[in-house]
Amino acid sequence: MPTKVPAGFLWGTATASYQIEGATRADGRGPSIWDVFSHTPGKVQAGETGDIACDHYHRWEEDLDHLARLGAGAYRFSIAWPRVQPTGAGPVNRAGLDFYDRLVDGLAARGIKAVATLYHWDLPQALQDKGGWPARDTAHRFADYAAVVAEALGDRVSTYTTLNEPWCSAFLGYASGVHAPGLTSPLAALRAAHHLNLGHGLAVQAVRAAVPRAALSVTLNLHVIRPASDKQEDHDAARQVRAVGNEIFCGPMLSGAYPEDLRADLGPITDFGFVRDGDLDQIRQPLDWLGINYYSSSQVRRRPPGQTAAATSTAGSGGHGGGNPWVGAESVEFLDPNPPLTAMGWNIDPPALTELLVDTARRYPGLDLAVTENGSAFPDTLEPDGRVHDSKRIAYLEQHVQAVAEAIRQGAPVKGYFAWSLMDNFEWAWGYSRRFGLIHVDYSDGLKRRWKDSAHRFQRLATTGV
Repeated sequence: MPTKVPAGFLWGTATASYQIEGATRADGRGPSIWDVFSHTPGKVQAGETGDIACDHYHRWEEDLDHLARLGAGAYRFSIAWPRVQPTGAGPVNRAGLDFYDRLVDGLAARGIKAVATLYHWDLPQALQDKGGWPARDTAHRFADYAAVVAEALGDRVSTYTTLNEPWCSAFLGYASGVHAPGLTSPLAALRAAHHLNLGHGLAVQAVRAAVPRAALSVTLNLHVIRPASDKQEDHDAARQVRAVGNEIFCGPMLSGAYPEDLRADLGPITDFGFVRDGDLDQIRQPLDWLGINYYSSSQVRRRPPGQTAAATSTAGSGGHGGGNPWVGAESVEFLDPNPPLTAMGWNIDPPALTELLVDTARRYPGLDLAVTENGSAFPDTLEPDGRVHDSKRIAYLEQHVQAVAEAIRQGAPVKGYFAWSLMDNFEWAWGYSRRFGLIHVDYSDGLKRRWKDSAHRFQRLATTGV
């Protein structure tokens, strides 16, 4: 690659608790919304669940050894709320918390920084039964949980990340229904978005109170949305989607307000009465860095009058089928992506990552950035010699690392890159049919881990920078 990232750049990989841990009934863990959703017929491809997943709960030492061999300087993992608090509130499950205690000690012993995401979608089902994220109380329960984790793990965690992709939690979970808990209510999705924002702000304060020296972040899947033409109506369509995809979180978290154009767009659905006095001050909290997840870009245009909206377009968000997550933007049409495409049907657009990083740095000066997820799913073939020659994934990795380097060259303060994912795993509504891992997991052979060629390529990047 012609452009290198600077010295001290942080290389890591990322995973999520429900996708890899398994052991969903072990040691006092309570059920999450994803346990219930995945066990509901028709919700997940082939009826698959995360009951076993990669069995990381029992094989974590082996997996951390792989991380160390990869040369990763950091590991971005998530903590399962129902493993720590089985009902989302009240007594702490010490056995569950001990698992993460062992994990962060294991990372420290291998010289790997722990980047812990407090919420990667596995809400305790008991809280969903009380209303879930559309209910204001969930934000306060989340802050209590964040304090429990921070007090237990302390400054052994390098960075505490409050939320992963709250857009997916709110809009895929409560509007399109393709993710847990599988509801299809636009107003519930908007209420969920606000309470996720509030939960983020309260959790930042709770962690800082418990661990004053902790670094705090949030991870957003910021959408790159381009207009299909130079027509003003298509530019406005792109603005409208960016508002409900990006600004509904960036506005409150980073600027302390919901943008006026977003409020106007959503006026027919809500008067924002769920935003109480003082909420925006609680939400806007200083962050040490912002995580950005990026996989693909989208192109939109204004839908011709009278044309009916398609069932869904998740624009790189991971759903399949269901309703429309783009609440308030039903008059917008997403164009089919141009090839080449990954196995998810997502386009491959590295320059869009550069554009996103540079634009975010311009809008929020002084805020460090990190690419906290970036990766690709392709059909992998396990060769007789146990190798996986995933040249397309290597190309994707190289092109996007180059895009990060170009953003840095243009002045964006990007401090790290986390490949998604460390290993193949439960890919939400797609079950085990989509593989993103650097490490192949053989579901038919005792979950055996094997390095793909892309793992060797990542190892070289992480250890030499080229």
